[in-house]
Amino acid sequence: MLIAHRNCPYSLRRVSIDTYDEDSVIARLGLAMARYTCLFTLGASLENLIPLINETLQSCNLNVIYFNADYIMAKEIPGKVPFPKLVTVEVLVDRTTATGEEVKVNLVSKNEELPLQTDNHCYQVFDVITKAISEDKNWRLIETVR
Repeated sequence: MLIAHRNCPYSLRRVSIDTYDEDSVIARLGLAMARYTCLFTLGASLENLIPLINETLQSCNLNVIYFNADYIMAKEIPGKVPFPKLVTVEVLVDRTTATGEEVKVNLVSKNEELPLQTDNHCYQVFDVITKAISEDKNWRLIETVR
């Protein structure tokens, strides 16, 4: 089977159907992945926001693997779903537009799963996280853009 890579449609790769199913071939080549984004405007102090978001992500069964003053990366804990369905979450705090009372937070949820269904695993995890952030009592939700 010949497959064109998404960044260069003129380059073809030969893939053996015998060793991989079609979903894993497409995922391994990076041809498609589930990805969901949300922009929150939160009423909270910038200094306390990153530790509070860390706690929220951990309460959603995510393992925070990296964080600094304006960025968090968390991954779903392995064991419940196949590896390509494990979700990675990135949270970016926009320090450039932050005021003493408002902070914009960009959330990206992604995995290697083909988004063939609207209610796939990546979307389900994304939905849990957005609800947890929206309902958290540690800040005031000002705006959500999905």
